[in-house]
Amino acid sequence: MLLTDKTAIVYGAGGSIGSAVARAFAREGARVHLVGRTRETLEAAAADLKDAEVAVVDALDEAAVEAHLDRVGAVDISFNLVSRGDVQGLPLTEMAVDDYLRPVLNGTRANFITARAAARRMAERGSGVVLTLNSGSAHGSPMMGGTGPADAATDTLVRNLAMELGPRGVRAVGLWAAGVPETLTVEKLGRINPDLNEAVIQGILDNLAGMRMTRRNPTLAEITETAVFLASDHAAGITGTFVNVTAGMFPG
Repeated sequence: MLLTDKTAIVYGAGGSIGSAVARAFAREGARVHLVGRTRETLEAAAADLKDAEVAVVDALDEAAVEAHLDRVGAVDISFNLVSRGDVQGLPLTEMAVDDYLRPVLNGTRANFITARAAARRMAERGSGVVLTLNSGSAHGSPMMGGTGPADAATDTLVRNLAMELGPRGVRAVGLWAAGVPETLTVEKLGRINPDLNEAVIQGILDNLAGMRMTRRNPTLAEITETAVFLASDHAAGITGTFVNVTAGMFPG
């Protein structure tokens, strides 16, 4: 197993990707701490995991994140997958200022707080991996609102963290993933737009697949397996970069 005896914290572990990553980490031998804001979804995600711990913590709350890590103790892997409140599908000229800025401010704050807290502790021990994920929209994605600037801020944070922490044995790595079918469901998207139905969502997925080099959308399993590899010692030579798991939405 790739993560035997590793301690991993997954922020946003109640979501589709977060819960899948938590399961994959646990399957590979990690002791997983599932963290988020809603206990019910966290407990559901942890229900069949061995030695998993659940904690209700707001990743935007610096004191709460620090206090939780104090309770956890040594940590080997920190993965931020928290939602940012992105609003998409509107031209920038028609978007409210708060809707544009929300993902930038929330994403930057949550990633910085969680990464800094984990990295401080990892650096003291001389090892560890800080992971994050975004859509890669910093490359340029129209109708995506504040998603592009938010992704750009995360990309820069990862690269700078890697440069500063590398000499102390800590890696910082990210994944780009966009339009994963398992995360685009009527139940989830309907909370934002009640007019959406399965046919409309399938049309969106078909359109996304046509934009990719592989002409297919990436699967949730592909995302999680990549995350496991990056968190493991097999990826010891990879830091300061993002792995493109978009199935070729854009060149990496």
